[in-house]
Amino acid sequence: MAGMETFEVGPCEEAYEMGYLVGQRFSHLIRSRVDSDLILRQQLLPFARSPEAQPLIQSLSTVNREMFPRYWDELSGMADGSGVSALQLVLLNFRKEILPFLPKTAAVQESPVTGDDDCSDVLVVNKAMAIAAHNEDANVALVGHTFLIKATLPGGLSFTAYTYAGELPSCAFGFNSYGMAYTLNSVPPIQDEIFAGGIGRNFISRSLLEATDIGDAMSRIRSCNVSVGHSYNLVDVRGRKIMNVETASRKRISVREVGSTPFFHANMYMHLQVEQVQDENSICRHKRAAQLSAHSEAEILSILGDTDNEKYPIYMSGPTLYTLCTALIDLDKQTLSIIEGNPKNGGVSHLLQMY
Repeated sequence: MAGMETFEVGPCEEAYEMGYLVGQRFSHLIRSRVDSDLILRQQLLPFARSPEAQPLIQSLSTVNREMFPRYWDELSGMADGSGVSALQLVLLNFRKEILPFLPKTAAVQESPVTGDDDCSDVLVVNKAMAIAAHNEDANVALVGHTFLIKATLPGGLSFTAYTYAGELPSCAFGFNSYGMAYTLNSVPPIQDEIFAGGIGRNFISRSLLEATDIGDAMSRIRSCNVSVGHSYNLVDVRGRKIMNVETASRKRISVREVGSTPFFHANMYMHLQVEQVQDENSICRHKRAAQLSAHSEAEILSILGDTDNEKYPIYMSGPTLYTLCTALIDLDKQTLSIIEGNPKNGGVSHLLQMY
């Protein structure tokens, strides 16, 4: 996190140009991630070269390109600007939609490399405070491979997004000049709950960066027949409102408004009825969070910095999963703070005015 770069881009006439400029600016990080990402190199690329992968990759590409042509152009521009093959960036952006369909070979089952990324959120809206606090947890391959994009679009909308090298902004968190923000949590539906070749999560979250209000954000989520599920924490600064939205394939959705009782969300469905993998990591984080008080900003950050469970801590420091940073959205101050290191210790590296 130290020295994380920020790139201001736009307005660009064409989406391809914006993607190209981002790819060119961060070609070193994109190339480095592609070279070091073992999930990409050991699982996704070998699968992509097999005949059985072609219908899935083709379907994902066609469906998402047709629904989000501008974002597909951004991704194409990013590939050209960085000098990395379009296939590798497609695989990174669709990794969650492809990994469930890899053949269950002995090599994959025994591999220590997983596609898991685990995030934790504490959300609360009461008279004293309105806060969305988020740990951005990811595979070791992402350490040192993130940056901030501050983009201005031709219509005047601007957004700021924490971005993974080689991926569309943002599969993590971001906000725009309408005062809309979001954080994300992955969720683990079982294989039968996953729809092959649907809309990708990265394209939906890119779309959310252009949402004008919480209703528009909901419409953007509802309109997509997703491949795998997701949990969206939608933040409306102007309306002082936070909504947790859980989704699954076949356009299933459940919405919960966050109120005065602090709401902890890790990486399992909390209210949408979906058959899911029982993720021990997530279960342990939920149990630990339930034991802790969340009546102030300091206590909320203390929860996200907790390391009491050595095997499955809320704040992660390897060897496979790392907390890359913590984002603190304060709806009353209208700020987003990015904290490097354990959030219990403060360490704000970026203080961003949201609206």
